Amino acid sequence: MIPAEFDYAAPDSLEDALQALADGGEDAKLLAGGHSLIPLMKLRLAAPTLLVDLRRVPGLHGIARENGTWRIGAMTTHTELSGSEVGLLAQVAGTIADRQVRNRGTIGGSLAHGDPASDLPAALLVCDGTLTVQGASGQRTIAAADMFQDYMETAVGHEEIVTEIRVSAMDGWGFGYQKFTRRSEDWAMVAVSAAVKQLGDICEDVRVGLGNMASTPLRATAVEDALRGQHVTRETIAAAAAHAADGTDPPADLNASADYKRHLAQVLCRRALEEAAGLS
Repeated sequence: MIPAEFDYAAPDSLEDALQALADGGEDAKLLAGGHSLIPLMKLRLAAPTLLVDLRRVPGLHGIARENGTWRIGAMTTHTELSGSEVGLLAQVAGTIADRQVRNRGTIGGSLAHGDPASDLPAALLVCDGTLTVQGASGQRTIAAADMFQDYMETAVGHEEIVTEIRVSAMDGWGFGYQKFTRRSEDWAMVAVSAAVKQLGDICEDVRVGLGNMASTPLRATAVEDALRGQHVTRETIAAAAAHAADGTDPPADLNASADYKRHLAQVLCRRALEEAAGLS
């Protein structure tokens, strides 16, 4: 379908972008890569009267390591991220949709969209990341744990712009990412991000993130509690992964029932943990 008519602005500075967003009112939308927003517009599920394109705004691109953390500009594409050394986020970014989407889609746009079935939000939870947002009243930082509030609702205000994402370098951790899709470029029925830090054969720490298992991405704390401090074996991982669906409320849809998604969560969690622990 063809989107409804809209106005378009491509400001050359962050200040001008914020002003355009404010002038456009509640029906104005930011355009980053566009691979989440444009399909909604074509289906007439979104009908913004103004698109504010961020592609010309300086300072929103690039990846740099600073004092044990990675700084990622919000307009950094999935392809750029996947080719970087940013651990789990790089691994996850390389699995997003197809090459065309990865070449245009951005990390800031994906996170601000807040779809629990997308790849990066749960991974950001695992990395304990933060987002920096800029508004007319100044700059503030949002922790990943506070970012995702409900289905496609985030803590980013309507007149705020995500400028950068920061995650710990997580040196010494192993990472794993598993998802199940009907086709490789589809949204995941269920996705699991995992990070494991080992001291010898003991699990010193572990983090697990779940995608599409509720209205927001989740940390699988029951899995983490079951594996932390244990010997890392296939048996202990399987026992911990059996808790992957604890406390979840997966949405049933045309692709899978809620019970099937709970089963997928357990299977994918086991695989992701084995990958992160170097057992796959």
